Amino acid sequence: MGKSKGSKDSAGPSGEKVLATNRRASFDYELGEKFEAGIALIGSEARSIRTTSPGIGDAFIEVDKRGEAWVKQMRIAPMPHAAFSHEELRPRKLLLNRREIDRMRAATEREGMTLIPTRLYYKNGRAKLELAVARGKKMYDKRQTLKEKTANDEARAAMTRGRKDY
Repeated sequence: MGKSKGSKDSAGPSGEKVLATNRRASFDYELGEKFEAGIALIGSEARSIRTTSPGIGDAFIEVDKRGEAWVKQMRIAPMPHAAFSHEELRPRKLLLNRREIDRMRAATEREGMTLIPTRLYYKNGRAKLELAVARGKKMYDKRQTLKEKTANDEARAAMTRGRKDY
């Protein structure tokens, strides 16, 4: 049986297969510059993210003193029948250029900036993590975002109703 065009398993035109997205990221944070990083995984983790959807909602990125970037609290379910299993929430090293790590460190040293993962995907057979430099939103910013979203939805619905009258 073939895969349908809109299925989650089908790869996009650029060879990307999205495994997980952090949908709350744009609601809770003002997203800035984005980076693409590879992830150092062990065998059971690589197999697990292909079969089960990993959780990146609670994850965050930390740059340590040695200049290495780590993703923490990313949930990858352990495989029960794997010969060498892994811990579900272990820190995983991100594969980035020194220049990118330096830019991220400079951004996090600024007031209120943090690094959060926004997407986990396969690109040309390799696991990649898209991360963004973000600033936490205040409650009134979240209300404003919700108002804008509601207004856009209402405008889209009105335009659709207007087209049906013809």
